[in-house]
Amino acid sequence: MKYGFVKTAAAVPELKVAACSYNTQKIINIVNEAEATGVELIVFPELSITAYSCGDLFHQEQLLSSAVTGLGKVTEALKGLRTIAIVGLPLMVDNQLFNCGAVLQNGEILGIVPKTYIPGYNEFYEERWFASGRDAKSSFVDLLGKKVPFGTDLLFESVGSTATSELDSVCFGVEICEDLWAPIPPSSYQATAGASIIFNLSASNEIIGKAEYRRELVRQQSGKCIAGYVFVSCGVHESTTDVVFGGHAMIAENGGILAEARRYLRDGHMLVSEIDVQRLKNDRIKSTTFMEGAANRDFRKIPFMLYGMDMASPDGSGRMVIDGTAAAGNSAKIARLARYVDPHPFVPSDKASRDSRCEEIFAIQTAGLAKRLEHTGIKKAVLGISGGLDSTLAFIATAKAFDILGIPRENILAVTMPGFGTTDATYENALRLIESFGAELREINIKKACLQHFEDIGHDPSVHDVTYENVQARERTQILMDLANKLSGLVVGTGDLSELALGWCTYNGDHMSMYSVNSGIPKTLVRYLVRWAADNMTDKAAADVLRRILDTPISPELLPPDDTGRIQQKTEDIIGPYELHDFFMYHMLRYGAAPKKLLFLAEQAFEGIYDPQTIKSWLKVFIKRFFSQQFKRSCLPDGPKVGTISLSPRGDWRMPSDASAEVWLKELE
Repeated sequence: MKYGFVKTAAAVPELKVAACSYNTQKIINIVNEAEATGVELIVFPELSITAYSCGDLFHQEQLLSSAVTGLGKVTEALKGLRTIAIVGLPLMVDNQLFNCGAVLQNGEILGIVPKTYIPGYNEFYEERWFASGRDAKSSFVDLLGKKVPFGTDLLFESVGSTATSELDSVCFGVEICEDLWAPIPPSSYQATAGASIIFNLSASNEIIGKAEYRRELVRQQSGKCIAGYVFVSCGVHESTTDVVFGGHAMIAENGGILAEARRYLRDGHMLVSEIDVQRLKNDRIKSTTFMEGAANRDFRKIPFMLYGMDMASPDGSGRMVIDGTAAAGNSAKIARLARYVDPHPFVPSDKASRDSRCEEIFAIQTAGLAKRLEHTGIKKAVLGISGGLDSTLAFIATAKAFDILGIPRENILAVTMPGFGTTDATYENALRLIESFGAELREINIKKACLQHFEDIGHDPSVHDVTYENVQARERTQILMDLANKLSGLVVGTGDLSELALGWCTYNGDHMSMYSVNSGIPKTLVRYLVRWAADNMTDKAAADVLRRILDTPISPELLPPDDTGRIQQKTEDIIGPYELHDFFMYHMLRYGAAPKKLLFLAEQAFEGIYDPQTIKSWLKVFIKRFFSQQFKRSCLPDGPKVGTISLSPRGDWRMPSDASAEVWLKELE
């Protein structure tokens, strides 16, 4: 396990019904391929040694003894291997036949888990052959000359090698097919007892609509359990006497599908993806209700060795097809994740999802502001409009809130306040934006007031330092606040979530407002929201202005423009690319990722865009600024939470303003 990732696989081997020797060899071939590609845990379908569709042959001693022989061969084949394999077989214990999953590693059978829920309805007749694991009397079984743990109370927990504490350990549970379909699956109890990954050996046939239902079961159970869930069903080589099996394989994590294989493939194949156990544990410790749901059930924890295996990507798709031998070119071990790491985690890559997200965000913004206006009885809003993205987004949300409340847009006072760094382009954009939305325009040039202030405090205006910049920001805020007092209005803030994380705002300047509608929205999402508004919420004149604003570089415009009149002070040249900072913020705040893991993930996500040294340098900037600027976040104005990450000191983020970043920065040395 590296950076909390456990490389898992769901395998669908070729098989022949009741041909244990043939099936065993196909299983061994895939296990060898899994070992070669760095897979740490691999699961096979239900009754994979015999095939699921043997019917009354399960009552034949020859089949049952052949299954045990096959188990022995697979176990022997794992000697010297680090991969853990979970295979299915029928097993007689105490004069009862159980449908079991056997957990194997390095020539040993670690444990046998029998199926709990035995279906006996519609096309399923398992009750004819198998007993429920709840009826098992023995807690150990004599098998292949060894005393092996047996029961539904088994969990498997890593020890030694890479595990130095519970933070580094991995615990997994096993359930079988119908178990997942029960009102309270065994995996629910396994998860609250410590299992962070669940493996399901399944034989789920195909009928119209069942794949979608099955996918939702897996996805939702992974979310309810805050766990990884590796599901695999038997494939097309099962008997087709009455039903067809498609070989449905899925790997899910906490409510999301990481990887899913095509069904109906005729070759043996395995689906590969890493499960982020560190991320899951972080979510569990945050959830105060997770352990409240824990049932008073005792589990035996079976130790296993989890080795620090190299990460290897297959062909980029997460799926490898094996023809019974190692697929050419798949055994090269490289430091790549099979799972996709999204460089823009706040922005859905799918257009339909992105459009839906934008619509929802505007609804949250406008509902929050509308409630504040209703509660206070205020009928006027005051905003500073710079011609940049943030103030534009806040302006759009304000206009929509006024529309919802039936207040005319003329009651929105949009103030443009040109200063020493204002360019013609942003100035024109601001004027046209205000005009196109039908708000009241007021222009107040701040140069004279700032020069007077420089004189009052004894500052040389030719010295373009932080005082020079912050005087302008605070002058603008003072104007807006005083206008709001004069008009009995409410100052709507424009700062976004990314600026709050970095402290890229002037304390008691643009940092302050009476209600901050953008405070939950990261910079990388702001651009998409404005673009969506241009396409869906405005007329052509307003849309044209919005598209011009989208082409403008991000800047506070507090320093004079260059000789050509263009923006000289570009934010991302100073503090780094916002797409990197938003990436760092997402993984650090949402999942508690440590600096080395942040660096590793960013290298995966931005390969070919930023080199590792560039990523590392901006990560240091992010960490330093995030810690040093907490004092600004400790006194933020109200504003609506939009996504899973919020920096409100009253809600999601409570951090001392004098915390040290030393531990985080030291890890990057």
